[in-house]
Amino acid sequence: MEAVKDSFVGSDLREHFSDLLFRAKTRDGDWAYVYILFEHKSYPDVLVAFQVLRYVVRIWEYVLKQGERLSSVFPIVLYHGDARWNVGPQLHDVVCVPAGLEEFTPDFRYWLCDLSRYDDAAIRGVAVLQVGLLVMKYIAHDLLRERLPDIARLLVGILRQPRGLDSVETVLRYLTTATNKISGDDLREAVSAQLAERGEELMATIAEKWVEEGLQRGLQQGMQQGMQQGARQGLLAGLELGLELKFGAEGLRFLPTLYKIEDVDVLRAIHKGLRNADTLEELISIYQSPLC
Repeated sequence: MEAVKDSFVGSDLREHFSDLLFRAKTRDGDWAYVYILFEHKSYPDVLVAFQVLRYVVRIWEYVLKQGERLSSVFPIVLYHGDARWNVGPQLHDVVCVPAGLEEFTPDFRYWLCDLSRYDDAAIRGVAVLQVGLLVMKYIAHDLLRERLPDIARLLVGILRQPRGLDSVETVLRYLTTATNKISGDDLREAVSAQLAERGEELMATIAEKWVEEGLQRGLQQGMQQGMQQGARQGLLAGLELGLELKFGAEGLRFLPTLYKIEDVDVLRAIHKGLRNADTLEELISIYQSPLC
């Protein structure tokens, strides 16, 4: 299968949907497409079949622009909301079709993967697939904290794979930013328990990377807003994520102090110190003089 990088979800709907498109050779040698729509709402959307139809038409438009002939698109809707999915998968389930006009009204169906209907044992596959589906299943659920050890255990298998660290980072970023069901401390404890000493090292490495990303975003903003202010905003954004990931809730109590600092050089120094400090107290003590 080959991934097609284009997204067919409009900017107005990206808060609730994301998508992936693949193409593959069929047994008779023709191309077919597999389209996966991720439904991020906590409740079923009765118009999903209509949305999928729009995306399939956009895919066909894309195919025609590539100079190819129209080919089959197999649509999959992956749902991980709290409520049980109770919407029919046929387009005619949401279109009022008078008797006798069925053959003149377009119809199709999508294949539904409702994660809420699968128990954890049924979610199988390689580690990166398992952890991705489990995280999506529980991201908005009160049971997420209870399932964290199992998720962290799967991360060990992911680390052994090529680009494993990048996959682990993606999972941790999602868990850090997409839910309020767990804290940074919960995440750090679960990962550290499963990865032993490497867990703390892993969290620190990823925290440092996020700080760097925040700095780079700030520098890009600085080109438009003025370099100093942009760099300051980027450093603060990166440090906020880095402190929570490396020191948990304890790290967040340092934020009010950070936000009072206007000197970008001081923030850069804190950023550098975050790489080597083993405790928050050590980080604060190093810069006690300029910060207080």
